[in-house]
Amino acid sequence: MRTTPREASPRRYLMCPPTHFEVTYSINPWMDPTKPVDLPLALAQWEDLRDRYRALGHTVELLDPVPGLPDMVFAANGATVVDGRVLGARFAHPERTGEAAAHLAWFRRNGYAETDVRVPEHVNEGEGDFAVTSSWILAGRGFRSSPLSHDEAQEFFGRPVIGLELVDPRYYHLDTALCVLDDARDEVMYFPDAFSPGSRAVLERLFPDALLVPAEDAAVLGLNAVSDGRHVLLPQTAVGLYEPLRKRGFEPIGMDLSELLKGGGSVKCCTQELRP
Repeated sequence: MRTTPREASPRRYLMCPPTHFEVTYSINPWMDPTKPVDLPLALAQWEDLRDRYRALGHTVELLDPVPGLPDMVFAANGATVVDGRVLGARFAHPERTGEAAAHLAWFRRNGYAETDVRVPEHVNEGEGDFAVTSSWILAGRGFRSSPLSHDEAQEFFGRPVIGLELVDPRYYHLDTALCVLDDARDEVMYFPDAFSPGSRAVLERLFPDALLVPAEDAAVLGLNAVSDGRHVLLPQTAVGLYEPLRKRGFEPIGMDLSELLKGGGSVKCCTQELRP
């Protein structure tokens, strides 16, 4: 088992402040409109995450929030960027539909060529259901993204896409059930019970040395994490993951995003990676 510290690689992220964040509807099991959101606290927690990325040497770009779109803070869902090419999102629920255009407008304003920006034909929710390693794009389905989006992503990015079936509604997006720890080395951690038997077998074959996450850490969205190859930013309540990550040479950094968890998201949901 690797115990020496790893090297972090500089990343570029897109984030959206929770200026209009609230929970007025329920489209996943985490959302309860009867529980009010403390907006100043949500903003402070989000700013702490943003500032931590910058302190670690990463670049954070900002997407302007749009009134009436309270879930825009979950920027990971708005697009997937691989090799400088952008596959936009097409949301499953009408409450979030308007986010897709706001994301694509940002890319067009920020130097991405029109030929590298695709408006999708099929439902996909960005990095909520697409996870990228050097060898594959892992693609979730079962609750939000359409299986047809997997072929669309493969054709657009020219990378092999591996479909994975999610079976537990608490883990409605792939980024709640699996995290890429080291994209260069195809290293991941995941919660086996979130996947169908066939998908678990695929994960075991592709990632025989993966870190398997216990139910108690998955249940606090411990897998909704972001790694730069060394530092793993994850919900601070996923305490059972700290020591296993350290044993593998990673540096876990616990983050408090408890207010944003009321919308069903944590570290990864707030963070879209802009891969060059």
